[in-house]
Amino acid sequence: MENYDDDWTDGQRAVYDECYRAGGEWAGDPDTPTDDVQFVINLGEADDDTVPDAETDYPPLVDAVTQATGENVTSVPASHSDPGFRGFVDGVRDATADEVFGL
Repeated sequence: MENYDDDWTDGQRAVYDECYRAGGEWAGDPDTPTDDVQFVINLGEADDDTVPDAETDYPPLVDAVTQATGENVTSVPASHSDPGFRGFVDGVRDATADEVFGL
């Protein structure tokens, strides 16, 4: 599901799309621990105002952004305004059954 900001460039939308797909695949992988999926869902539910300027180095998210951008990144802004972060957590959330995590 596209969840773009109106002012995002085509490049930012592409990063969102790539990270969304990566998040969905990661969450849907039977080898991904449910605690890890819950961690990402909780990260996505966090309010940007409570964690200003937060960065996360969570490996699956960093890997998704690295692949989507083609640049080696070591952390990602934990902000819903960041297309990589939002794409990944949206993909995880959408790939996870509502009854599993009470979404």
